[in-house]
Amino acid sequence: MNNSLTNTARLLGAGLRALLVLTLVTGVLYPLAVTGVAQGLFGDKANGSEIEADSRVVGSSLIGQAYDLPLKKGQETPEPDLKWFQGRPRNGLGANSVNTRYRLLLSGATNRSADDRELIAWVTAAKAAVVKDNSTAGYKVSPSDVPADAVTSSGSGLDPDISPQYADLQAHRVAERNGLSVDRVRRLVDEHTDGRTLGFIGEPRVNVLELNIALKDLVAEG
Repeated sequence: MNNSLTNTARLLGAGLRALLVLTLVTGVLYPLAVTGVAQGLFGDKANGSEIEADSRVVGSSLIGQAYDLPLKKGQETPEPDLKWFQGRPRNGLGANSVNTRYRLLLSGATNRSADDRELIAWVTAAKAAVVKDNSTAGYKVSPSDVPADAVTSSGSGLDPDISPQYADLQAHRVAERNGLSVDRVRRLVDEHTDGRTLGFIGEPRVNVLELNIALKDLVAEG
């Protein structure tokens, strides 16, 4: 009986010691080490890839933002503020969206098949809106010029980037709305176009938030 109690106490003691050691190693030391390495070597990424403008954080380079006009009375869906470059559709191209304002609580797209009638109708309407919004007095957008990312949301609905083709398509409208030359706006797009990762992964892309911050600075310069 005494041996049984002694063995039980010894096993309990060993288990508690193991629990304390593992808690210290995996719950304290390891997280501190990983956090230290992350902050020391990849501080920007570890802190959320924040972007600053005017000495304050205005967003993350990983999360898309909306550039809309304030809602009018009785209006449910805001209109895009056309003086800014616009990102990809963030509402899944339909009323049943999970992320209509780039909210971070939910993300996702429609998950509808390419031949779904409603999806086709939404894409058609989105293309017509892109053509209308980006046509100016001296420049008419052709439906065939509208790239896919201008009328489809990403899988997460949070894509912060657009293709250089979509950015160039918006250049005439942005130039007209901000009193700039088209050539200067296109140079701005070129300056903020990133190539494929490691030269072969993904596609060239333009971060919309970074581009709009640069646009704001350019307009302020006069």
